[in-house]
Amino acid sequence: MARTMISGTLAVVLLAQAGVASAAQNGPVDLTAQAPAPRPSATSTPNPAPMPAASPSAPATAPGAPVVQPTPAPLPPPLAEWSVADAQALLAAIRGIGAEGLFSRDYEPTALAAAIAKGPGPDLNALASRLFVWLAEDLRDGRTPMTARIQWFAVDPDQDVRPSSALLAEAMEKHDVPGVLASLNPTHPDYAELKSMLTKAKDPTQIAMIRANMDRWRWLAHDLGLQYLIINVPEQELRLTVNNKVIRSYRAIVGKPGKTATPQLAEQVRNVVFNPTWTVPQSIVKGEGLGARLIGNPASARRQGYAVSKSADGTITVVQQPGANNSLGLMKLDMPNEHAIYIHDTPNRALFNLPSRALSHGCIRAERASELAMTMAILGADITPDQGVEYTLSGKYTKVPMTKTFPVYITYFTVARDVNGLMRSFSDLYGRDAPVIASFAQPRQLHTSQRKSNEAVIKLDNPL
Repeated sequence: MARTMISGTLAVVLLAQAGVASAAQNGPVDLTAQAPAPRPSATSTPNPAPMPAASPSAPATAPGAPVVQPTPAPLPPPLAEWSVADAQALLAAIRGIGAEGLFSRDYEPTALAAAIAKGPGPDLNALASRLFVWLAEDLRDGRTPMTARIQWFAVDPDQDVRPSSALLAEAMEKHDVPGVLASLNPTHPDYAELKSMLTKAKDPTQIAMIRANMDRWRWLAHDLGLQYLIINVPEQELRLTVNNKVIRSYRAIVGKPGKTATPQLAEQVRNVVFNPTWTVPQSIVKGEGLGARLIGNPASARRQGYAVSKSADGTITVVQQPGANNSLGLMKLDMPNEHAIYIHDTPNRALFNLPSRALSHGCIRAERASELAMTMAILGADITPDQGVEYTLSGKYTKVPMTKTFPVYITYFTVARDVNGLMRSFSDLYGRDAPVIASFAQPRQLHTSQRKSNEAVIKLDNPL
């Protein structure tokens, strides 16, 4: 077992380190030739699956949609002095924006053309500034209003990194409106693949699906980081990625539809925990009577691997100790967040062979979890492979703090590349396509200061 873990882990680590080194020295690198051979996936099909039927008319207030709350006021646009040449470049960008999955009608090309015909002045300055900012916002942050992004809690930092006023100033200073706008497009390879698909698509339903998924890439940070984990919930796969190239894929178990659906997050791995403990939620301790049964039978609690205590106020705490039957398996990736979502192993590894793996209470379970944990600890905390094996096989709780930044993105793409690199569609597990597509059929909404879904946070802390 130790030799197998070291072999698999070292292969992944060497690929990742090669990608980091090449990116640092030579810029982007193609690791396709070095990546492991494509493997059959429980969710893959020999040919791309047909696009699922969409319901553009479905209301955003369907069950599970965000709670309606007062919307923050739109942000006032900055103002610049426009030359006719720069305004004409903006008009050309607007007329061609359909290639990016957006609609030129949203940016008033007829009104802009009329203002250009009148020549430079206050009217052109106000209109061109406003339309440039609208287009830049949609390219940078996404056109979909926050009210249509169900359970989207992945805060996008791009408007802080490249605020609208700075983008407008840059475009005017460089006289390069198309260049500044193009710099906002997502750089992930899947976005380019979706854009290519859009040029060939004829079916309206397929076009709507492609547009929705192109926009989802804009909801994420433009710079995802040099190395990161990304989970596509509809695909039920987790990927270790370096320089936007997939180093290794892992089948994943995600949340069941309904109350325990996995929310979309952008977090950081803070610790790799080998042989974790699991504090059993009160919904089980109290709600299902586990605490009362165990507190009255200490011998049974010990046999089952539980440590049980009772506080002065009568609250019973049950902690499952490390071991083969621990609900978190042999590892846990700590990524602190208000939803109590994290990545962990499972003792029931046969579930990874199922074609549909939406089975958890929100958390992400990863196959080959010991390999993943050791890889993360080697790359992010500089431990040695031997230390990783020692921590795994010790049977003792061991927390390894990360010393390097390692983002985790829990995403929701229903059209994306699968584990074999083929673009295909995935089942809309949680019904999150319809509100996005419906929003595209409506007039563009003004952007506000809202950065994530305003739905109530559900603490999903039960991995069973």
